Amino acid sequence: MVRCFSADGSEWEDYDFTSLTMAAELREELVAAFTKRTAPGAGLTSLHSTNSVFQTVRNLDRYLATLTWPPRQLAQLTVEHFNGFFDFRAAETNSSAAELGQLKLLLSHSSGVSDTLAARLASRLPAQTRTEERKQSYSRDEFRRITAAARAELRAAARRIRENRELLGQARKGKLSSATGPLAAKLRLLDFVDRHGDVPREPRPVGIHKGKLFPAKWVQKIGTVPEIVSWLHLTMDEAAAGAVLLAAMTGENPEVIFKVPAAHHRADGYTGQTGTAIVDLLKPRRQRRAHMTLALSDVPDWISIPAKPEELTTRDELHTSFGLYVLLHELTARSRALTGTSRLLVGYASRGGNGAGAGLRPMGDTAFIKRRGEAWGLVADKLDEDGKVLPLPLRLDLVRLTHIELYQRPVAHTEKTATTYMLRNRGNINEYRKVVAKALAEEVDKARTRGRVASLSADEVARAEADPEQMAAEIGLTAKTLKQMITGELDTVMAACTDNLGGRHGPLGEPCRASFMLCLSCECARALPRHLPVQVLIHDRLEERREQIGTLRWAGRFAGPHAQLTDLLAEHDESAVADAREGATEADHALVGRFLNRELDLR
Repeated sequence: MVRCFSADGSEWEDYDFTSLTMAAELREELVAAFTKRTAPGAGLTSLHSTNSVFQTVRNLDRYLATLTWPPRQLAQLTVEHFNGFFDFRAAETNSSAAELGQLKLLLSHSSGVSDTLAARLASRLPAQTRTEERKQSYSRDEFRRITAAARAELRAAARRIRENRELLGQARKGKLSSATGPLAAKLRLLDFVDRHGDVPREPRPVGIHKGKLFPAKWVQKIGTVPEIVSWLHLTMDEAAAGAVLLAAMTGENPEVIFKVPAAHHRADGYTGQTGTAIVDLLKPRRQRRAHMTLALSDVPDWISIPAKPEELTTRDELHTSFGLYVLLHELTARSRALTGTSRLLVGYASRGGNGAGAGLRPMGDTAFIKRRGEAWGLVADKLDEDGKVLPLPLRLDLVRLTHIELYQRPVAHTEKTATTYMLRNRGNINEYRKVVAKALAEEVDKARTRGRVASLSADEVARAEADPEQMAAEIGLTAKTLKQMITGELDTVMAACTDNLGGRHGPLGEPCRASFMLCLSCECARALPRHLPVQVLIHDRLEERREQIGTLRWAGRFAGPHAQLTDLLAEHDESAVADAREGATEADHALVGRFLNRELDLR
């Protein structure tokens, strides 16, 4: 028996080798190799990985049982046996090459293999043959149908649990002491469920189940155990809906979603401003970068906003990752206290897994996710050959893939890995290109409709220094303001401000608090030749950010300013722009860095 733990130590699995039919000596050698292969630091970071290794050993045992003269020790395992295992599994599964790789890694942790087999292990293995369809992300409409169904289920759960908690609170304050009949029975059950996470039980007096605890007869008249426990606790199906929404909003892996902790840090300090909760996550496959943080903010997710934005109220907590997290934290608080778990997603399961009985437990089985998709009756966009709707399978890995595709940004992996995922998934590429093109066109049109900052040429600046009264009259300023502008007293970042109290980006008569980025479309701003180096640097940095954050997000945030700067730089010849880029000082670079990091914003 070998016990293996997950990387965070929260789960373990016992692997029993006594059921193997192979020779005892060979079995003991494989147990030793398995122990080394699954030891800490050996590269396996989840129970899913160790399960795969153990399953490979069991399949090897099945293969050896088909042989007339099976090997009795590892030294007798030959290249023919190794290749024969591949052929044996190839007839049963499409993942035979992957299993052969698992066997190779397992045997490499043993010193008992023969030299010829060791040479075969060092050679190239057969390539994986893929006959199944590649993963393909959901369309945007499919994605919205999934999240809408999950939100509907959680909203109903929240109403039910809050109403019953309110009822229980009134009873404990003595406000319902005169209750009789069904209400009195319900209040009694609510109190019991809140204290124990179960219903009152009594032993069966006779029969084959004599002595076994069953719900009391008076309880059975009121409802089933799952129905009654769900008065105050989420069911596992509802916890699955929470997992679906968390995956849709964060794009994290299923394993990470299931283990999202309840412990968090409120970065907003409970100030009533934009709510932000920061949680610590663990993705063991990242190895030295396994520990990471996730910021859940009270900002609506642009993908999930309804077609009619006015339907989205500020109280709709399930359209922001922060609101979702806080709601789940509230609904599972008592469940966590009863189970002693630190995980966020907890629910009541009517059937136990791995020998466990029914009861409250942390979410951890993707089967619940699949079941929710079937219960919600999700349908795909595509029709079958007869024009009938096709069911839409619900999988968290596809929800994650869709998030990456729509946001075009890495989530808990490198930019290179994200690009690989998106290249494999061509399902939404044409739609995505249309969305990006439309967003870019709209932002550029907005920027040019708002106008471009007025600029003064070098000749105009020279005239202003020689005759400020005349030049001020020509451009509609006072001589005093013009002199202050020429000397740099009115500089912002990319221009000079001629009227800090009269701009259109704030209340008239009050100092302007708008971002300096808005100076590019403000009638109070004037761009002078000395601003060109900073303008060039910001233009270049915005270009760089296109690659860093993905084209679609870049379009929404920076396409407008970028277009305005492009038009502004076009007023200068190429040599002047090149000289400005080359001649930018350290102070210019520092100013641009602080500006783009939003250190100059008023908060």
